[in-house]
Amino acid sequence: MKILSSPRIVTCCLAAVAIATAIGIKLSVRVSPASKAAQKVFSGANRLVVHEWGTFTSIAGKDGVALEWRPLNGSTNLPGFVHTIQEGAKGLRHPTLKADLAGTVRMETPVLYFYSDNEMDVSVKVDFPKGKITEWYPQARDVGTSIDWGRLKVMPGAAVYLPVEYKESHYYPARETDAAPVQVCATNGKPAQQEKFLFYRGVGTFDLPVSVKLESGKVVLRNLGKDEIANLIIFENRGGKLGYRLLYGFTGETMVERPLLDKNIESLLNDLKVMLVASGLYEREATAMIKTWRSSWFEEGIRVFYILPRQATDAVLPITIDPKPTEIVRVLVGRVEVITPEMEKSVQREVSLLGDPSPQVRKTAVLNIRKYGRFSEPILKRILGNQENGLMRERIKELIASTATPAP
Repeated sequence: MKILSSPRIVTCCLAAVAIATAIGIKLSVRVSPASKAAQKVFSGANRLVVHEWGTFTSIAGKDGVALEWRPLNGSTNLPGFVHTIQEGAKGLRHPTLKADLAGTVRMETPVLYFYSDNEMDVSVKVDFPKGKITEWYPQARDVGTSIDWGRLKVMPGAAVYLPVEYKESHYYPARETDAAPVQVCATNGKPAQQEKFLFYRGVGTFDLPVSVKLESGKVVLRNLGKDEIANLIIFENRGGKLGYRLLYGFTGETMVERPLLDKNIESLLNDLKVMLVASGLYEREATAMIKTWRSSWFEEGIRVFYILPRQATDAVLPITIDPKPTEIVRVLVGRVEVITPEMEKSVQREVSLLGDPSPQVRKTAVLNIRKYGRFSEPILKRILGNQENGLMRERIKELIASTATPAP
């Protein structure tokens, strides 16, 4: 494989090449000159534009309020080179303690993109006062209820080494933008790490501005905040048939019918892309976000997507960037998973088989429950709340405990 290099970064990167080769990671070179569309944002020297997208995922209870769950109970589908809170000091310049991974909201894949006409040093810190950072890349100075990358270098047009594993991951599509590469040079002899963005994830417990519940077969939505929700999508996949409804300028409370299952995925993706671009993302950024989450956003079930008002995003995730960006766009999508009557009945049916005398029947029942992945726990907890039989309650509790091991 031919590898390009830039004289100003090759020395710092040789150590990274050796370590990556030793652990079985192949390296990919990406040269990232800004497209004409991206270049238009720059009219003067030392301009810095920062764009961010990400997702807040929650699970709605019967009253519409977010349930507590273990968001890491399942595969994270992240490459092995991404740092996690389980690995201790490996991904940190200074070690921090592990954190409680239970919460009501999973903060999924925020990525920060940087656009500049000149190479420049930037310091970046994101606070998460009501949560814990659980995954990140590149390496950071400090991680806990915030993530501090310290100073990093924004390098427009530079040839950089981006780590790639052979297994597929939804991590990589986020690179498919015109953003400038960034480089973090660590202390204590650690090699530099380079990427097309700053990536982080976390788990927290905080109030989101939208509540969702099913009532008499209809979807009841409430805007709990003071700010208008500019764009909102009610989506349902039932047996592979899709439907969705769009709401604009949502305030107060409304009740709508479940979507007719008469749409196709392409029309949904187009409407979603328009929504993201209208919120401030560049087109390639919106495309990267959709490509990242296409495999999980549109699975079986009902969910609501909406763009958080900027004030809500800044309150949950205060960000500090020095020098101050000329422009900063933050597009966080709220994703509310709704436990449908169909899902609950399916799991309830399998729970009733946990006491079957046949080991094979019990095993199959457990597998059928676990097919709901990280959402199986809140469904089980909801069933547990309505279960009066003492023996069945113990079996449900055992099943919840057995599925509570966080994924790596």
